[in-house]
Amino acid sequence: MPPHDVIATPESTDVHALPTDRPALAPAEPSSKARYRGLIWLVSAAFFMQALDSTIVNTAVPAIAGALAVTPLSMRTALTSYVLTLAIFIPMSPWLCDRFGTRRVFGGAILVFALGSLLCGVAQSLPQLVASRIIQGLGGAALMPVGRYVLVRSIDRREFVSSMTTVATFGLLGSVFGPLLGGALVEFTNWRLIFLINVPVGIVGLVLNRREMPDYRLDRAHRFDTAGFLLFAGASALCLMAAETLGSEGGGHGAAVAGYALGGVALASLYVRHSRRTEFPVSDLSLLKVRSVWVSLAGNLFTRLGVSGMYLLLVLFLQIGCGWSPLAAGLMMVPQAIGSISVKPFIDRLLTYFGYRRLLLGNTIAVSIVLCSFALLTPQSPPWVIVAFVYVYGAVMSLQYTSMNTLAYVDLDVKYASMASSMASTAQYLSMSFGIALASLLMGGFLASHNAQGYVWAFRWSVIVLGLITLAASWIFGQLRDTRSAKAAETAS
Repeated sequence: MPPHDVIATPESTDVHALPTDRPALAPAEPSSKARYRGLIWLVSAAFFMQALDSTIVNTAVPAIAGALAVTPLSMRTALTSYVLTLAIFIPMSPWLCDRFGTRRVFGGAILVFALGSLLCGVAQSLPQLVASRIIQGLGGAALMPVGRYVLVRSIDRREFVSSMTTVATFGLLGSVFGPLLGGALVEFTNWRLIFLINVPVGIVGLVLNRREMPDYRLDRAHRFDTAGFLLFAGASALCLMAAETLGSEGGGHGAAVAGYALGGVALASLYVRHSRRTEFPVSDLSLLKVRSVWVSLAGNLFTRLGVSGMYLLLVLFLQIGCGWSPLAAGLMMVPQAIGSISVKPFIDRLLTYFGYRRLLLGNTIAVSIVLCSFALLTPQSPPWVIVAFVYVYGAVMSLQYTSMNTLAYVDLDVKYASMASSMASTAQYLSMSFGIALASLLMGGFLASHNAQGYVWAFRWSVIVLGLITLAASWIFGQLRDTRSAKAAETAS
């Protein structure tokens, strides 16, 4: 997942302030950051491993598809199953920590993630790979939320921002090295090493977890919302199955698609009713009454529907349509990361001057235009032109992610920050799974033939449709009130 997607709000932070606020300069004595240096490294390694695994597979999709004797677009199930598992099981993380303690939960997450990686590395068919990716997702669902929660509990608020910057940097490195490493391993060794490299990393993580991870837990945890969890998980899985079946090859799937879709809607409706009658629902839908919360979640949904499958489409375009090597295609992640980094110093000032409404409204339109502009690329396009497109895409998406992910907290009381973080993370991964499925569905629908020209043609029309879907999010962000600070408003006038 990309690191600018990470949401971290310490409980003692003033959530009504814009993210331009800075903590006090004087560090606490003794320095909590120095005292928990090993913990910061452990959480950073977990973020790196998950970010690496979220991106490393994309570059290898054509190679893995060839080895497993399936079409490249059929590999979408291996991508969506992992992300959907993250979305479903992330809400369990807070309760697991309260019940079993952070050390056990984090160590168990590392162990399950490493086991899933091992099974992915020895998979002999696509169904086996999908099942192994689900196991990976079970472990990965607890890595980021638990790591973020422990840092909030352990690090003094005056040093929290710098600590999370360290962690986010490692996450960014993982997202950069993932496609590069995936392309290099596929080109020079074997695609199975993409997953097997997580095993030794997991062993080191288990050792560090036992030594560095604090053990936070409650003496008496509240009862877990099992019924709500099953309803939410069932609704999410059925809706994704409907999208997967709609995009599968062959005909005669109309009845199955309709059945899955209706089942998903029915379970979702039951969950809405259930959450209103439960004291501790797995996701508290009453928070959606806050304008900034529902706008953040809905805007995230439509934005990620349009952009989540973009890198997969770009890899197929470059490797199959343009004949690039896996390593060369993986290198395209570098300008995206550079574009993302280059705008980060300006995001605070832009939010202060324009406010969330104006900035997200204008930037969402910019994202839509950039997506549609990818249709101008051809196999004859010079590499530097493609680099420029990807750089601009990384820049506008960095601004979009940071703004969307902080918006959920600006009008919330601090006691709801933990639930809002869980809901935002769940919505993020859920929309990513549907975004990948949608991009694959569009690519398959526009794909007239499986030759290079067919993939180029399908890529062009797919990115245009995705750009128009993303444009719908601009209307959602337009529902916000003007949140510019008084000082910025006076400057503007």
